[in-house]
Amino acid sequence: MALSIWEALAVFAAGTAAGTINTIVGSGTLITFPVLLAIGLPPVTANVSNALGLVPGSVSGAIGYRAELRGQGRRALVLGLTALVGGLGGAVLLIALPSEAFDTFVPVLIALALVLVLLQPRLADVVRRRREDNGTAGRPHGGPVLLAGLLLASVYGGYFGAAQGVLYLSLMGLFLDEDLQRVNAVKNILGAVVNGVAACFFLFVAEFDWTAVLLIAVGSALGGQIGAKVGRRLPPAALRAVIVAVGVVAIAQLLLR
Repeated sequence: MALSIWEALAVFAAGTAAGTINTIVGSGTLITFPVLLAIGLPPVTANVSNALGLVPGSVSGAIGYRAELRGQGRRALVLGLTALVGGLGGAVLLIALPSEAFDTFVPVLIALALVLVLLQPRLADVVRRRREDNGTAGRPHGGPVLLAGLLLASVYGGYFGAAQGVLYLSLMGLFLDEDLQRVNAVKNILGAVVNGVAACFFLFVAEFDWTAVLLIAVGSALGGQIGAKVGRRLPPAALRAVIVAVGVVAIAQLLLR
């Protein structure tokens, strides 16, 4: 598809913004997807092109958070494998199912995730005290409940991905005994895994627009570095506030589209 200079600039700017916000919180798809629709791409083609283009941004954001990833190699591996399975499943569902299948549940999932983010310090404290009372230590990978939750969130991420990062942060913030910034670093790894496996699948089975993919890829890679510099400086309370604000916007946009 041939783009005018202004359409190309709009897609590049959207990719940069998406890469930035994905690294800090998630939900960058809510920026790029409407722009791709506005330049005339069909919904499925826009979704696939978006998934392909955001892969470099996810990798860039993970590199920007490399300091917070120290000591979390095994955790990232276990959770990443879970995300890989879920992301591939979601990509298959995108090709096999109509979009209406998820439309009803997505706003509810995001709303639940926001509630968990708001209550996370209190809930995590309750979970920690219960472990101490029972004489058990927190599991480095969060346990089966976290793995099941991340699997489902990754299925959704491979399917569409808007506010996927919010779901990850709410789940890991509850079940992992970690600083929110270190949790955010793992979130970027999971986003890279899901986007990457979905992109590999889409390359063989779906239509996409290479011009849009390349513009978003370059923009999102730049945005990933910007997001890492900004996000790493936010204190936990401010980061939590950004997560909630982005999640509310995501719910509003999904309900109104």
